[in-house]
Amino acid sequence: MDDEQAPVRGEDEPSTAKRPRRVVEWWNDRYQGSATQDFLKGLGDVEFGNWIILFGASFLLSVLPLILLLSAFANSRVDDNIATRLGLSRNNAHVVDSLFKASHAGWGFGVVLALILSLAGTIAVARSIQKLYRQIFDQPDVRGWANVLRCFVWALAVALEVYVDAMISRPLRDLPAGRVFLGLGNLVIATALFWWGLHWLLRGKESWRRLFPAGLATGFFWVGLGAFASVYFPSTLSTDNHLYGAIGVVFDLVTWFVAMGAVITLGALVGHTYVTRRGSVHEA
Repeated sequence: MDDEQAPVRGEDEPSTAKRPRRVVEWWNDRYQGSATQDFLKGLGDVEFGNWIILFGASFLLSVLPLILLLSAFANSRVDDNIATRLGLSRNNAHVVDSLFKASHAGWGFGVVLALILSLAGTIAVARSIQKLYRQIFDQPDVRGWANVLRCFVWALAVALEVYVDAMISRPLRDLPAGRVFLGLGNLVIATALFWWGLHWLLRGKESWRRLFPAGLATGFFWVGLGAFASVYFPSTLSTDNHLYGAIGVVFDLVTWFVAMGAVITLGALVGHTYVTRRGSVHEA
């Protein structure tokens, strides 16, 4: 029996079999220690998928009812603000209008209880965002009534921004090049809001300079969400309203709220990854 030497692994291997291995090795060399790895690790640490779904559900159950109650007492049409945020035209706004009927609220035990529960839920949503920021920026958690008040102030600031933005958006969106100016204005306002919000919820433990990239990234994602909403939701809302009725519109609103949670998380992670890696480069 003739002795045959076993071929050394890889010597006679076809070139087509080597290519996938080379691609994997090339990817591993560039992925290990990269910004992409840091960013994806951050997504896993905050449990990105779970968090944005819980945020969307909490927003629907707490913040939206509070907005409805306050709008009813103020005789304000919340559906106009939501339609503006979703980028709906005047012809498509009736879909949201049918969901939020105009009502005149009266004081009663049920209304007061609903207002208290919605307010508590809104503060809990703000608190969850604070805990998210603290986890991303590696800051210790803080409890107490003073911190609850801080979250409440943040929620008021966001509500004011939403109201002012909706008031400005209505006259601008129908003007020539109005959407361009609207996008730039939203970028400036959203960046300022989230930049301040990061500093406020982190109790000033991070400098304004370190938080600016996170605020700017969140602002860009926020404007991007608005552009996506203006393309996606007009047709989707009409279709779901036709197929499922009012509950179909609610499903689309939940999608919007979940996307808002994604914007907040991605903006903070992108900003934190940038400043962390930039600091590492400077130290090296």
